[in-house]
This record gives sequence, structure tokens and C-alpha cells, in this order.
Amino acid sequence: MSAIALYARRTDAYEHKVAQAVERLRAAALAHPGRIVQATSLGAEDMVVTDLIARAGLPIAIGTLETGALHPETVALIGRIEQRYGLPVEVYRPQQESVVTFVRDHGDQAMYRSLALRKACCGIRKLEPLSRMLAERSAWVTGLRREQSTNRGEVPFEDRDDAGRLKLNPLADWTWNEVWHHIQAHDVPYNPLHDQFMPSIGCAPCTRAIAVGEDFRAGRWWWESEDAKECGLHVKPHGDGEAAPILGSVQADFGPAEVKDAPASGRNQDETKECGLHVHHDDEEAPTVSMIGTR
Repeated sequence: MSAIALYARRTDAYEHKVAQAVERLRAAALAHPGRIVQATSLGAEDMVVTDLIARAGLPIAIGTLETGALHPETVALIGRIEQRYGLPVEVYRPQQESVVTFVRDHGDQAMYRSLALRKACCGIRKLEPLSRMLAERSAWVTGLRREQSTNRGEVPFEDRDDAGRLKLNPLADWTWNEVWHHIQAHDVPYNPLHDQFMPSIGCAPCTRAIAVGEDFRAGRWWWESEDAKECGLHVKPHGDGEAAPILGSVQADFGPAEVKDAPASGRNQDETKECGLHVHHDDEEAPTVSMIGTR
């Protein structure tokens, strides 16, 4: 069963949410002319954001991180965006020297061996390229939604990152059903891996299909303990350095006959599955991501 057939449901609030999202995007584009970018993960939500930007003709750049470890299906979306919308996609890759050094010293399975090594890999493949994407920008757009995970339950429509840039989350109040209704209604390109029970897709070694009853992000870094699944992208700790309180969870909405088998071990239902790109941190609790081999 396709993700569209499984999830797409129109709600009474959908049209209003579309109008609000476009207006927020338009206002941000006007306030940050030439200095705003959508940092797309190429996931379902981000494909909807790109579609809204394109259909409204908004002057917002589109950028993505090609980590060198993505599924081929994910990478293929870059060309599909450019072909469908006629918009160039800025592609930011990790520094090759850093990747080569990391793999030489730690192997290509390093992320499974320790949390420190996994975060170092995220730092090289995600955080450093993101810093280049945002270097000359004063605002960026994400596909964050409150429903995505427990630690995102209070995602605001607008925020500020650690550098003071505007961080716009125009789909913050959208439901998963509304995301897929929009994809269906506007024939938005999407990753076919979503049809294989992967609602949240990251690098290939760090993503698996989810099983019935698991959180949408349970397939990310599934081997780690519940309090470790972070890369730094989207977590905003409290001022005292503690993570935000658990606010409930969103679970997969499909029956046993529709589920692809998932690994039996390491299924932690955790509230903080992040990689480092969306973390606010204070001086005492800044994550110690080792930028191995970077300059």
C-alpha cells in the first residue's frame, strides 16, 4: 500500500493551514530578501514546503545536504525537484577529506560502535555542510511539525537559531494526514521509500522501516538508547540543559498486514531522535561533536 493511500486525509482545517503557511513564507521572504533558504531534508514535509514555495513563486532558495550516505531514492529527488518546479537546488556535501579521514580511522560502520562516533559522523556529513548553507543567510525554512516526535511537540512557527537567524517552521501545526493529502492533491514528488514504511528517512545506514505501534521516528538510530538519539538538528533543550518534557507520541497508523518487518532488537521509542542540525544549546550543555578531519 502506498503512503498516499495509507495516510492522505483531508481535514476541515487544511485550506486554512495552506494559506497560513504560504503567508508566513511570503512574509519571511520579504523580510529577508536574497538571504533565506529552505533547508530541505527531501522528506515528505519538506517536499510540501518546496511545493508551496514554487506554486506561490516565492524568492526562497532551496538547499539540501547530500551527506554521501543517502539512499539513491533520496538523492534522485534533487533532480525531480529541479525538473518538476524549474528551481535550482543548492547541494551541500561534506568535505571529502574529512569523510575519507573518518572512514580510514574508524571504518564505514563506525556509527554503530559508539554514540561519540555516530555524532562525529553526523557532524562531518550534516552539521558542517549546513553551516556553509546558512553562512550568508539570515533566515531558513524547515519542515518541522509538532506531531513528528515528542520533543517537537512545542515547535513554534518562528524561532531563532543559535546564530540569531530566523528559523521558520510553516508546517508546525500540520498533521501527517494533511501532509499526505497535499502531496496527493498537488502530485508532489516524494521518496518511494515512504511507501516501504519509512516515514522518517535519513542516511541509509541510520534508517530502517518501522513496525506497527512504533513512533514515526523509531527507524532513526534505532540501536541507540532512548536519551542518545540526537544529531543536533532540531532539539531545543531547556535553559538548565535538560531536554524538553515528553509530550506524548505519534504512532504509525497502519495494520499488521501492511507492515514491513523491522529488526527485532534495539527498538527504542525515544523522544529525541535528532542528528544535530536543529539543537539550541547553552554554554554548559553544548553537544561535543567531534569534527574529525575538518579544517
